[in-house]
Amino acid sequence: MGKSKTKNQKKGREKAIHVAEESYSTVPHTFVFNRGQVGKNVGQLVLDVRRVMEPYTAVSLKVRKKNVLKDFVTAAGPLGVTHFNIFSKTPTSINMRVGRLPKGPMLHFRVLKYCLIKDVVSSLKKHRMHEQQFTHHPLLILNNFGQDGMHIKLMATMFQNMFPSINVYKVMLNSIKRCVLLSYNLESQEIEFRHYSLKVVPVGMSRGVKKLMQERFPNMSKFDDISELLMKGANLSESEGEQDGEHNITELPQFYSGRGNMAAQQSAVRLTEIGPRMTLKLIKIQEGMGEGNILYHAMVSKTEEEIQEILERKEAKMKEKEERRKKQEQNIAEKKEKREAHKKKSLEGIKRKRAEAEEDSEVEDPGQQDNQAAAESDDEVEYYRQAVGQEPDEDMFPNAKKRRSSDKSHRPAKKRKMSPGNSSKDGDSKSTKRKAPHRDKSGKDRQRDGLKKFKDREMSFRKKPAGKAFRTKKHRDRENKLGEKKNFGRKNKDRPQKSKGQKGNLGFKKRGGGAKQGFTQRKGKG
Repeated sequence: MGKSKTKNQKKGREKAIHVAEESYSTVPHTFVFNRGQVGKNVGQLVLDVRRVMEPYTAVSLKVRKKNVLKDFVTAAGPLGVTHFNIFSKTPTSINMRVGRLPKGPMLHFRVLKYCLIKDVVSSLKKHRMHEQQFTHHPLLILNNFGQDGMHIKLMATMFQNMFPSINVYKVMLNSIKRCVLLSYNLESQEIEFRHYSLKVVPVGMSRGVKKLMQERFPNMSKFDDISELLMKGANLSESEGEQDGEHNITELPQFYSGRGNMAAQQSAVRLTEIGPRMTLKLIKIQEGMGEGNILYHAMVSKTEEEIQEILERKEAKMKEKEERRKKQEQNIAEKKEKREAHKKKSLEGIKRKRAEAEEDSEVEDPGQQDNQAAAESDDEVEYYRQAVGQEPDEDMFPNAKKRRSSDKSHRPAKKRKMSPGNSSKDGDSKSTKRKAPHRDKSGKDRQRDGLKKFKDREMSFRKKPAGKAFRTKKHRDRENKLGEKKNFGRKNKDRPQKSKGQKGNLGFKKRGGGAKQGFTQRKGKG
């Protein structure tokens, strides 16, 4: 197992991570994307420009048709994006916009000419492009941007802020592998965009020694001695011995990667173009993210009066917009107040209705309970009357009695004219009610005794029914009725009827009083 890290190592690692995060957040980042339909070639140009801006760009940025510029501005804030490179295409031209977030300005360029990376690399006999070159940002070189003019200075400032700044005293030479050249032509007002790969080689050596210093060893099968390689440099192509001069020879302050590149030694800096190429022309500069005043226009020039008129018109529009916004806020506040008042009024009405409903329920609840109990007892009383054929005792169903008494107590008494015949009966019934003995039993005991008596009487009724019994008719009479109603089949009419005394096969018998009419099973042969 490996050794565990000490506290100092952990602290040093955490500190290095913190410094890296801070340095990463301070450098500029870019979004390179297209708007609208641009075609295959312009789409590849967008990918090539992303390659130039690595590593501080979104390489795999996905753009959808429904996305608008506001979506990118919203996403750029949390990611620390500072610049936009936006490509678009019209039927007559290709345009590139460079914007500074979040408040602009935005520079509008027209792409007059362009060449992709694959086209540049295919035209070279030997190119130098590998993945390690894109781990560090390129070195920016500006040419002829010191001319007078507000738009020229603004362009130079915009391009400088798109790439990380370099501290000359602290920079590591091994981190510089690429460079971007922007050259401004004052006469044509065009900008040439180039992208190069950077290589440093030692100077002051013969071609044979340089060949030995390379990674691949030369073929010396045709040499008799190694001195032939060092002195003559035979069988070496002229392209390998590139002519260097004062324009690209310098003394290295640090060690640079490569064989022979030592500090305080003369070395030559060579550039190899890796693409893409672009020829740009500035069209206009606009405030904000494409929505503000036009600061500069290459084709349209306006007088001070026209500019002042445009500004006044814009201020009037802004005032109108502000008034409309205030009016909308006022209307929203009024609607909110009305809604709150209506809500409060509705809640008061709901509370008042609930209070009234509770009062009504308190008044009606006792009567409802009594009515339910009385309805159940009435059903039992009615069933008892039908089953036994007699009126039940008063103590058997006490709920019914309570209901009658409660009904009498709540309802006002009605005056009725009594006939002389009924008066005696009513008097007798009242007298019987008055003479009914009073029992001290509770309601549950009385109900239990009443149910017990009801069950005993029901059992006695099943054995010996009192009064008129049910189903007095015999089963025989029922069959006679059925026989009178139906005759089974027509064949019975043609068969001869046998007398009662004959034995043999049984068939249909003659109708008679009390005789069974129906179909009986045949016995024997016949």
